[in-house]
Amino acid sequence: MAKLKQIIFDLDGTLIDSAPDLRAAMNVVLVELGRQPLDLKTVIGFIGNGVEKLVARSLAATGGAEAQLHPRALDLFLQAYAKDKTTLTRPFPGVFECLDRLKEVGIPMGLCTNKPHGPANEICEVMGLDGYFGVISGALPDVPKKPDPAPLLAVIDALGGDPASTVYVGDSAVDYDTARAAQVPFRLYTQGYLNRPLPDLDPAHRFDDWAQVDFILER
Repeated sequence: MAKLKQIIFDLDGTLIDSAPDLRAAMNVVLVELGRQPLDLKTVIGFIGNGVEKLVARSLAATGGAEAQLHPRALDLFLQAYAKDKTTLTRPFPGVFECLDRLKEVGIPMGLCTNKPHGPANEICEVMGLDGYFGVISGALPDVPKKPDPAPLLAVIDALGGDPASTVYVGDSAVDYDTARAAQVPFRLYTQGYLNRPLPDLDPAHRFDDWAQVDFILER
C-alpha cells in the first residue's frame, strides 16, 4: 500500500456516541404522530444512511411509512434534533487523545458523514472536534450519500490526497461499503453502530479502543 498521507473519519458511532440524541428527537416525532417511542437499540439499528432513512425506518417500525407522511416526519425530526443535538451526545473514550496524537505527527484529517452538513459542523464545534479536521463533509440535499463513494472521494481530493494513501475509519457496514467502492483501505471501530456482519473484513483491520492510534497509523 502507498504511504499513509491522510485519515478520514465517520462521525456518528465512530467518533461520537450520538444515538441517544437521535433517539430522543425521533421519539418526539413519534409521540407527535401518536405512535409508540422506540428503544435505543432499535434506533441504533436504523443509523447510518442519513436522517431520511432513519425517519423512514422508524415510521415503518411503528405503524407504516406512508410516502405522504415522510416529509412531515422528517421536518419534525430536524426541528427536534436542532434543539437538542448534543444534550446526550459524547465523544467515545480516547477519541481526543487519538486525534491529538495524529495531529502531533502531522497527519491531515477529514470527516465524511451522512449526518446533514449543518448539524455535523455544529456538533463538531460544540464537541471541540472541528479544529482537528481540514475538511468536514456532511450530507447535502440532492448529493449522493454513503455508500456512494462520491462524498469520501471528494474529501480525499479536498485534502490533496488519493485513495491509495488514505485510511477511512468508520463503524458501520455503510462505511465499509463506501470505502470498498472508493478503493480506500478501511478500519472498523467495533464499539459503534455496526448493524450488519462484515465477514470479509480482516480481523486485523478492526479495533475497539481509540488508544490504538498506532494501529491506525500502521494500517
